[in-house]
Amino acid sequence: MIYDPNNISVIIDNVFVTGFAEGTMVSAAKDEENFQTKVSAKGEVSVALSNNPLGTITVTLSADSPHVKRLSNLANTKAMVSAWVNASAPVKEKKGGSRAMVKKPADAEFSDEVGDREFEIQVFDYTDS
Repeated sequence: MIYDPNNISVIIDNVFVTGFAEGTMVSAAKDEENFQTKVSAKGEVSVALSNNPLGTITVTLSADSPHVKRLSNLANTKAMVSAWVNASAPVKEKKGGSRAMVKKPADAEFSDEVGDREFEIQVFDYTDS
């Protein structure tokens, strides 16, 4: 099996994101486990299912990416958008949802190298398929 980062696409508000930083360009995760358990002193197990639909997509862009300004604007305007991460090979995966918001503009650092800008996107109807 061969992994190629070109098989990963990030689509926010129906626009393909480009200009990723070196290293991990995107991560996606459900915010809470699907269930919680408790075990009594006698070993009886209780299970509580979680109905929390939240997830988080974290996108790491190069500071000179054309999408830094766009994602900052989405955060500042508190726009509701769709956010998806798609992997087409070697294993097909789709993570994200149709209702999401960029939490805040990225923190900024300035140095003698091109920096990174990290955006967290809260997904309100997160699916993982």
